[in-house]
Amino acid sequence: MSEPVQHPPENHPSAAYRGDPAILTLADWLGDAVAPADFPETRLRWRNDRAAASVGLAGLSDADWAAHFGRFKPLPDNLPSPLALRYHGHQFRVYNPEIGDGRGFLFAQLRDASGRLMDLGTKGSGTTPWSRAGDGRLTLKGAVREILATEMLEALGVNTSKTFSVIETGERLWRGDEPSPTRSAVLVRLSHSHIRIGTFQRLLALEQADEMAALIDYCLAHFPGPPPPEDAPDRDNPAIRLMHAVVERMADLAASYMVAGFVHGVLNTDNMNVTGESFDYGPWRWLPAWEPDFTAAYFDHGGLYAFGRQPEALHWNCGQLAVALRLHAETAPLVAALERFGPLYMAAVARRWCWRLGVVPQGLEADTHLVAACEAAMRDSKAQPDAFFFDHRGGRGPATDAVAETLAGYTRVQDTHPYWSDPAPQSLLIDEVEAIWAAIAENDDWAPLTAKVAALRRMGEAHGAAPIPAGHG
Repeated sequence: MSEPVQHPPENHPSAAYRGDPAILTLADWLGDAVAPADFPETRLRWRNDRAAASVGLAGLSDADWAAHFGRFKPLPDNLPSPLALRYHGHQFRVYNPEIGDGRGFLFAQLRDASGRLMDLGTKGSGTTPWSRAGDGRLTLKGAVREILATEMLEALGVNTSKTFSVIETGERLWRGDEPSPTRSAVLVRLSHSHIRIGTFQRLLALEQADEMAALIDYCLAHFPGPPPPEDAPDRDNPAIRLMHAVVERMADLAASYMVAGFVHGVLNTDNMNVTGESFDYGPWRWLPAWEPDFTAAYFDHGGLYAFGRQPEALHWNCGQLAVALRLHAETAPLVAALERFGPLYMAAVARRWCWRLGVVPQGLEADTHLVAACEAAMRDSKAQPDAFFFDHRGGRGPATDAVAETLAGYTRVQDTHPYWSDPAPQSLLIDEVEAIWAAIAENDDWAPLTAKVAALRRMGEAHGAAPIPAGHG
């Protein structure tokens, strides 16, 4: 039986613990105080000490960790009780006013090493007023999958929540989409906010203009982002400032998914964080080949959130934020902000594509031509995208390859990490995910997960920091 997965901080910035429950200024109308489930057991399976070091919690003993993240004993100078947040949302473009945190809550807020306000939120922590017919629980397999998704995304430069803790809870759950009964867990994620586009949609539906003004001010204070362009109409209006910031972040997020070859699967407005940080991983997949129609969710019958439609989905979701913000802004300046999405997305794809290929960008026109050449090559060859980027890193590859010829005019970055001499790249296709889970399910063997996380972090070190514009993190 393997020990819980643990990793040292590894050259990431550390911080002293600083609790800062800033959301209490909004709590009366933004959430409901709730109690966590009383689980039969709390067996520590994963603690992300790299993430914990960034918020001053890596020094917790395993017993204290389980008390805080399995029993949800309040952290010092923090929320006195968890908050189940209220929001609405479009789910597969059907508006639903009956949602909110149904199996999770906001547990704590604290500052990271750079001073950013961070949230510790849960998944599988019990029922809330928004659970409807759900049991408020999470399968252990779902938690393991979220560890893998967030680690792979972080390594590929995607702005993502971090899987902070997984504790097995000793219950047996019945699910229609996997063998049951199955093991249960409670997960804690570290992220920069849990304010969703759906949070604003709820305030619009209830015509709560004063509360929306307070929420806009909260977002601008704690997630300030880049200012609107100098020629943007009504640029000093707080609602317009927020709209521009969210459009920039969502355009970059869409680009990061595409360059990573990642399919989120459920891009509903209640899954859209206004910080542009990806979170809440259910039926995700990585591409086996460059197929725009590839879907991750078995229930996405129309392919609404297929790989190639993800930019469209995030743009549409930004449009729903614009509709909500009409409580505090005129339509024209909101539309002007929304119209920036396309150009920002194209620039982000070009910037991130060059980063993943290990070359210095040459400018949007040349870089867009490079992207098109690579996409055509992947479609024609049926190459798996992770292998394609690895094989062409820095312009290497067959001399007669059209992509290599295009890359010949690019300056190569200095790749000194030994990862680039490996015989093959890291990837995370479904067969490997299932094999990692099978080892846990059948033999309680966590070693394959431990090894995979270590390998993904090594890949992340080799890639280096992603080119995320200032104010997007």
